[in-house]
Amino acid sequence: MILEVAILHIKPELTHHFESTFQEASKIISNMKGYINHELQKCLEEDNKYIVLVRWETLEDHVKGFRGSDEYKEWKALLHHFYEPFPIVEHYINIK
Repeated sequence: MILEVAILHIKPELTHHFESTFQEASKIISNMKGYINHELQKCLEEDNKYIVLVRWETLEDHVKGFRGSDEYKEWKALLHHFYEPFPIVEHYINIK
């Protein structure tokens, strides 16, 4: 399993709209091959800061499968205009 992690800084005036749009976008990602689950958490200290955690079966499911898909273009159109700056996305594995 791979954990995708992105810290999102949302334009302050758009946080409520972002949250509702993210719910819509969640339907897209949850139908992708290799998708396991995801969650969006809101920061307590900064109103416009969020973290998104997505679990994938493999790195390729995210990087090649999702990001190379038409569904990603839809995800991007729904969400990318909210980010300022654009987030850094990193991938983690569980150590035993």
